[in-house]
Amino acid sequence: MTRSDRDEEREERIKTRITVDTYSPEEAAMGWYAYLGDFLDFPFEARCVEQREESPLKEGETVRVVGMSSTEPTLSQMFVTVEWMNRELGVPLGQLEPIEPSADTEQAIEDWYYWLER
Repeated sequence: MTRSDRDEEREERIKTRITVDTYSPEEAAMGWYAYLGDFLDFPFEARCVEQREESPLKEGETVRVVGMSSTEPTLSQMFVTVEWMNRELGVPLGQLEPIEPSADTEQAIEDWYYWLER
């Protein structure tokens, strides 16, 4: 999907379920945090698709995603908690690709990636 492609069904879901009744970027970020927390079926396996400065994961590495991170959410980055090297840490959801996700998990993550592309 290119940046100019609009997904009307996804736009409606974002407007009526995720960012509904939000009046600031902080409130919208919390709406996303709640939506992802409600619709991601934890735990699930995911693959790191890109290295990032704020994360120790390397491209191609597989991790178990166990929940939403307590890291402050923003409209440009959500963090999830992963099991990594015998400990748990928060990493950006945007650097992960789920492996065989449930339908709800797949939709929620695709909604988030769609939002980031806008």
